[in-house]
Amino acid sequence: MNPRNPLLTLLASGSLLFAGSLMAQNQPAQTMPPPPPPPQSMPQPAPQAQPQPAPQAQPMPQAQAQPQPMPPQPQAAPQPQPQPQPQPGQDSAQLNSAQGQVTVNSSMPAVKDAGPPPDFAALANGKAYVTETDASTYPPLANDFLHASGGAQHLSKAAYARWLKQR
Repeated sequence: MNPRNPLLTLLASGSLLFAGSLMAQNQPAQTMPPPPPPPQSMPQPAPQAQPQPAPQAQPMPQAQAQPQPMPPQPQAAPQPQPQPQPQPGQDSAQLNSAQGQVTVNSSMPAVKDAGPPPDFAALANGKAYVTETDASTYPPLANDFLHASGGAQHLSKAAYARWLKQR
């Protein structure tokens, strides 16, 4: 290309752009795999157009009578069971699986009342701080010790007072 001729430069870049767009259009499309087939349902017996006449029963002597086997009964489709009603605070989800519908229930266990928080002096056992071991005597503080102590190994009286206000 000649850098002194801008028209030639413009035509060359335009032709490259045009060629690139043509090449992009000629790319083979990526094929997606086909979706999985739907689950198989139980086949329903085809209704008969005309009832067949019952065969005539021939009386047989009692010595030759043998019990006739019963024809197999068609299995009835499983009846859906009533869905349990979720309790407050309980989540429930219904999912379809290959074996049928599945209901998953989840809930939080009831919270035990730990009682009123103890005095700092009772937790500290005469020290100026509470350790994680000391905090284990009051479960809410033991569960929240890292937050209450700000990640430290000791909890001061002032930090315990702040934690009690947040509680």
